[in-house]
Amino acid sequence: MVLVTAVATAGAPLLAAVSHSSTAGNSPVALAVAGAIVGFTVGLTGMGGGALMTPILVLLFGITPSTAVSSDLLASLVMKPIGGGVHLRHGTINWTLVRWLCVGSVPSAFCGVLVLKTLGSGQRVEDGIKTLLGWALLVASVAMVARGVLQAKESRRLAASGDVRNDQPHTIKPLPTVLVGIVGGLIVGMTSVGSGSLMIVLLMLLYPRLSTRTMVGTDLVQAIPLVGAATLGHLLFGDVSFSLTGALLLGCLPGVYLGARVSALARDSIIRPALVFVLLASALKLLGVETSTLGAILLVLVVTAVPLWGAVDATTRRQSAWERAGRSRTFWVALQGIGAPFGVGLLGSIAYFAGVRRQVVAAAVVAEEAGAIVG
Repeated sequence: MVLVTAVATAGAPLLAAVSHSSTAGNSPVALAVAGAIVGFTVGLTGMGGGALMTPILVLLFGITPSTAVSSDLLASLVMKPIGGGVHLRHGTINWTLVRWLCVGSVPSAFCGVLVLKTLGSGQRVEDGIKTLLGWALLVASVAMVARGVLQAKESRRLAASGDVRNDQPHTIKPLPTVLVGIVGGLIVGMTSVGSGSLMIVLLMLLYPRLSTRTMVGTDLVQAIPLVGAATLGHLLFGDVSFSLTGALLLGCLPGVYLGARVSALARDSIIRPALVFVLLASALKLLGVETSTLGAILLVLVVTAVPLWGAVDATTRRQSAWERAGRSRTFWVALQGIGAPFGVGLLGSIAYFAGVRRQVVAAAVVAEEAGAIVG
């Protein structure tokens, strides 16, 4: 089930990244299928849809970057309140943070659209937007990796000290929070990428003790007026294709719901690396990398990055859990990390994720339950 989910999540964007196929055309059915895949991914991971939808529209369907960005923003404006409503019911929103973020992000998002329009129109501008989108996706892929590392590091630190995450931050930092909103809003207004990937990483750096659910809920709710401002800017300048947006929403809305329903069954250790791989492939293709060169780069990436990911993941597991599982953390970290450049690390990471990691996680759960019983 998990592997099928990962393949379904990665399939369409990866196809978009490695080819310029026009067989799908602009069929409403094909667009709805693409929307369903992206919506499912958003519901599954909480990741912003712009990082996936916009490159799909540009690379797979041949839609101009400016129209893809604006139409994706309008689709996101419809989708985001659905997720925001869920967090509203559960009380996982920090409204003070939302207000300070919106102070920076809302005007900045509208200004991002104005910056694009001052550049004019024509093929040269479309190529510029395409390049900008490629760089934004590179940043988003790095941000996803950083998010995983930061979450794991903070969880390990809190576990070692016996502390817990806070549902609300002890103090609000107004100026840095506004700056996060400005940076995120500008990028979203110009590329539709960043509200669900870049901004949440910046929030993690500002408020490391804030619980993940509160952070996600806060980011999702503040993204509603942010995306609304960016969408308004694009509507005023006539870039939005309502027929395109409607076809995307036919797939996005049920996709988001289904993804949210099965999110508890998905293993983050598989889904998020697959998404990083897809984002990187899409970014490089948008930046003009040839297909043969792209294939070589992605092959090297898989051989080296997967074991490095496994080594980082292994270091975040408690030593007591490794001992309880009868495994050596030093061995598995060294096998994957040192062996990464030589291909040996990839074989080690396959063995690690296939069995060893599950044993260590299970041992940690048993230890926590035993501690709770004793307590």
